[in-house]
Amino acid sequence: MATTMAGQFMEFHPIHGSNIRLDLSGTRATRVESFADGICFSKYPLAPGEIFLVEIEEKELGWCGHLRVGLTAQDPCSLAAVPEYSLPDLAALGDSWIFAITRNHNKVLLEEEEGAAEGRGHVLGRGGEERGGEGEGGGGEAQDVVYKNTKTFFTDTHLHIEGVRIPRDKLVGRSRPGRFSHILDDLYKTNALPPTARRSRIGVLFVSKPHGTADMHIVINGEDMGPSARGIPTQLPLYAVVDVFAATKSVRVVQVEYGFPSLQTLCRMTIQKHIVHRMALEWLELPELLKHYCKYE
Repeated sequence: MATTMAGQFMEFHPIHGSNIRLDLSGTRATRVESFADGICFSKYPLAPGEIFLVEIEEKELGWCGHLRVGLTAQDPCSLAAVPEYSLPDLAALGDSWIFAITRNHNKVLLEEEEGAAEGRGHVLGRGGEERGGEGEGGGGEAQDVVYKNTKTFFTDTHLHIEGVRIPRDKLVGRSRPGRFSHILDDLYKTNALPPTARRSRIGVLFVSKPHGTADMHIVINGEDMGPSARGIPTQLPLYAVVDVFAATKSVRVVQVEYGFPSLQTLCRMTIQKHIVHRMALEWLELPELLKHYCKYE
């Protein structure tokens, strides 16, 4: 299994919302009905500087609102029941910092930092809160065209957040194998996906600060959205929260390696080195989980 800064394979906690179904690996969460009861947690508490990164795999038309992410000091095993909503229900329990991802304007602005450490959730930036429920504009990904094309974004191999270094190669979404994916791969290397689009990658982490506190950061397609919450107490373990809400139907955990490549990664690199294109993996006699890992990581 791929290792992270803390030496653990990232997966979802077996305790989750009633509408969530996990795959056998515990890394893919799908909301099977309605638009709510889609809260998921990281299986283990995060270490400082360790990112919990997910990719949006499926969207669902007819709902307003999108993925919600954050941190909580609430131990999933201690919950009498997983709340129906992360906002406001989980946030109302206290010691939870939850944010709704919008189509744009997710960057945290300095004037909005006041009160961010109160243990409550809100929408990042100025995107405006999107409530769950049936609507007419839930699936308009064609409107989600926002390109980030700065020199630093594409030349720096690591994302730097207050002394934390995270490899960029896993932080940005890419195309899926398909008839024209050899063309799309080059396109996706030069254009970051919109935050709520399929293939978009969104992560959450916290950075330790003096006096036993931490700042929470949301990372969207390789870009740090800023200190989304400040003054988070670190006396209790902090779990990642991913709410598969409304227009977001399915997400997959992406493993991030901070040091030397793991044995699994080295095997994947060796396999990929000897094939013409990712689609050729389908012709190899390999376990399906290994094919999936080689194609999508």
